Amino acid sequence: MLDSSSPSGPDVAATAALPATVYLIAVGAFALGMASYVTAGLMPMIASAFAVSVAMAAQLVTAFTLAYGLGSPLLVALLPARAQRCGLLISLGVFVLANGASALALGFSSLLAWRAIAGIGAGVYLALGIAAAAGVSAPQQRGKAIGAIMGGMAGGTVLGVPLSLLLAQQLGWTAALWLVALLGALALAGLLWKLPALPAAPPISLRSKLALLADGRVLAILLVSLLAAIASLGMYTFIAPLLAWSAQGAAMSSTPFLWAWGVGGIVGSVLVGPWADKVAAPKLTCFILLLLALSLCALPLAAGWSAWLMLAPIVLWGAAGWALQVPQNQQLLAVRARQGDGNLAIALNESALYLGSAIGAATGGVLLLLDWPMWLLAASAALVAAAALLLQSGLARRS
Repeated sequence: MLDSSSPSGPDVAATAALPATVYLIAVGAFALGMASYVTAGLMPMIASAFAVSVAMAAQLVTAFTLAYGLGSPLLVALLPARAQRCGLLISLGVFVLANGASALALGFSSLLAWRAIAGIGAGVYLALGIAAAAGVSAPQQRGKAIGAIMGGMAGGTVLGVPLSLLLAQQLGWTAALWLVALLGALALAGLLWKLPALPAAPPISLRSKLALLADGRVLAILLVSLLAAIASLGMYTFIAPLLAWSAQGAAMSSTPFLWAWGVGGIVGSVLVGPWADKVAAPKLTCFILLLLALSLCALPLAAGWSAWLMLAPIVLWGAAGWALQVPQNQQLLAVRARQGDGNLAIALNESALYLGSAIGAATGGVLLLLDWPMWLLAASAALVAAAALLLQSGLARRS
């Protein structure tokens, strides 16, 4: 049984290198991070190539994210318990093929369909990949392993997206998708060679898997993730308007600030891993949520003095937002270890993140239409993070 609450102590396994399989899964997660965000940067090129409006091209992002957030939990639920290794490889293969097919698409409708298929493959792969990384690692290394996967995802967003967009400017928009497919193919080849048989879970009926939705502990963890995503990912949408509102920031580019958020995400994902193996996951989640709330509170205060002062809370915000999912996924795996459906819980957690991002962005947009000042928008995000902290504090006490 997975037990994320037990301290590891000075165990040799806690300091040993992670299995090579974990890093291969992280390479695939890097490709996923690129695919999740690169299409947004390619929209003007794609709109021009297919003679559609930018608004229509934006539906490519919608297709990917909806399929990722809604389709992947369903497929994970239908996957037989003994087919986890096969499911991991097939989902990555589907992701690779869908990105290659997207680059070869002759019409916008087919491109839209392939982006949706890529989203499903990505969502299934990440859920199974996190569970597999924990399964092949020593108990004292599971937090570190999950952190490596989330670090790969963050790295794909921060480093991979700008690289792929630069490539697209030189060679055309399809080059970015070919790069995603190539990285995914490299990870797939390595996993075909290195991925061992995964720990067998008992066969579970679909009805029993759906009973997960009645597990109060799972629902509470998912609600914490949802609230954190509303605060963190929702506010991320408004970095540029916040910069324009800040002192001396109206004429500045938002790129350095977006990079700061992403670099913070990489650092947070990597650093939280060892701590996740030493500190009880519910308590660690409380600490990270506190950092998230404080960083969001500090945003408007720093912005009032100078735009450059925002860099510090933005780095902390990115670190907390990405690091949070390591103990969250640990808790879900631990809570559902006996039932053997932790991968489904992780898939639902990913759905909660995408739903929270959409709710946060939509709500923030409405508040701006109502002429709410930017400082109040950031303060509202901090309040949502504080609500997540209060909920998590109750969970930690019960644990």
